[in-house]
Amino acid sequence: MAVQSSSGSKSQALSNTTHNNLFFIWREFLWGGIAGAFGEGMMHPVDTIKTRIQSQAILSGSQNQKSILQMVRRVWAADGLRGFYRGITPGVTGSLATGATYFGVIESTRKWIEESHPDLGGLWSHFIAGAVGDTLGSFVYVPCEVMKQRMQVQGTRSSWNSVNMKANVSRKPIQMYSYYTGMFQAGSSIWREHGFKGLYAGYWSTLARDVPFAGLMVMFYEGLKEFAEYGKQKLNINPNFHVNSSLEGLVLGGLAGGFSAYLTTPLDVVKTRLQVQGSTLRYNGWFDAIRDIWVTEGTKGMFRGSIPRITWYIPASALTFMAVEFLRDHFNGELSRHEVQEVASLSVEKKKSSSFQEVA
Repeated sequence: MAVQSSSGSKSQALSNTTHNNLFFIWREFLWGGIAGAFGEGMMHPVDTIKTRIQSQAILSGSQNQKSILQMVRRVWAADGLRGFYRGITPGVTGSLATGATYFGVIESTRKWIEESHPDLGGLWSHFIAGAVGDTLGSFVYVPCEVMKQRMQVQGTRSSWNSVNMKANVSRKPIQMYSYYTGMFQAGSSIWREHGFKGLYAGYWSTLARDVPFAGLMVMFYEGLKEFAEYGKQKLNINPNFHVNSSLEGLVLGGLAGGFSAYLTTPLDVVKTRLQVQGSTLRYNGWFDAIRDIWVTEGTKGMFRGSIPRITWYIPASALTFMAVEFLRDHFNGELSRHEVQEVASLSVEKKKSSSFQEVA
């Protein structure tokens, strides 16, 4: 009877541990989604300016393109405050899905890689885990990104009607795509006009941008953490001195996001133009876009919009990694305490079982 009791306690403890692990994973998904949506909502006006700057060559066909301040004035004069927040609904929806997937998958993927492929440990495991998390989120993120960016460049209905009159280089009055009044109307309109292909326009260019970006961001973040720890040891800082991990996540996450955003700006320019062009097929695919931008606009064209892109990603990444470190501190510790209690309980049950068998 004592053996059965011990076996039952062990099964119950394992069941509780599994339940706690699943609960922690779902909690990561939830907090990751909230962090992603919050970052997008706060920084959406900056993203709108970036999108408009990068898409000028398609919308106007002009080489004399506007600077950041000129574009801000133009949006304000034409559309007012609402112009900066066009496309925020699909933007937040996409970031919610991406943040949840990225945050929820990355830690478990990293652990699996390090356990099954020890030779890929260290920074490489972080790079791969970040890339996998972002790839999974792309199935929801890309259609939302297409809708968001098209709504961002449209502004008001009158603004969009005037843009359509000079949509391509030949200045023929063509209709790029209809005016979108909201996220669902935009999605249904794109589906009717272009089907599945329209909603996933620029999908491969999005992956080409986001997979290296996500991998680089995690790799930079973990590398900066290791460098900070090495610096503490090298400078012989008091071992009792402790920097709040949430604050560390805020600072190092911002730096990691900024570095990664700048390095992947050319890929972002290509993605934006492929998704915005609609029926005005100026570029016939990813490689054609790279070649055309490089020949006509040079390095400046490839890095167009890099400043607002960095300005967007520094606080967005900082907030995300701050949330990561907060969860690690407050919930991983709580989970570990539960597991310690279960192990202690099992140990007591095992001792009791041994005592009963000795008496018998």
